Amino acid sequence: MVLFLQRLVWFVFLVLLQVLVLNHVHILGYATPMLYIYYILVLNAEIPRKSLLLQAFFLGLCIDIFSNTPGMNAAAATMMAFARRPLLRMQMLRDVTDDYVPGIRSMGFYPFFRYILSSTVVFMVTLQIIDAFTFFRMSELMWKIVTDTLITVVGIICIDTIRRKK
Repeated sequence: MVLFLQRLVWFVFLVLLQVLVLNHVHILGYATPMLYIYYILVLNAEIPRKSLLLQAFFLGLCIDIFSNTPGMNAAAATMMAFARRPLLRMQMLRDVTDDYVPGIRSMGFYPFFRYILSSTVVFMVTLQIIDAFTFFRMSELMWKIVTDTLITVVGIICIDTIRRKK
């Protein structure tokens, strides 16, 4: 019950942070941090796939409702959740338990960084391709993917460092 409440608080906090603050931050006119994906990335490693996909979809849908983006975030978050297990398994140690929660403390910095970077790239590529819906301005699309990914990865690492510091 306590774990459920903690997850619910993080869900609500990250949605509010994204829609009230971060959606209005555009660094260099391009980079918008998407820190709400942190919720999906740090869920238990052995969470059932259906539960993971549903939580990712509803998280993205909440962002879509408040941001007036019809289904873009829901699709990108669901795609990232679908790719999460293989991306996480590439970075996990062989002798982990079922109760494994991804983070800097449990994985180490570089494996966690690679996991966050690869997951964020999947999310951003999906989101930006849906948003642009064209490949005619490929350089602008790539620039937006790179800047959004970098600012999001830095933000997620900062959140995880602060959250797990004891």
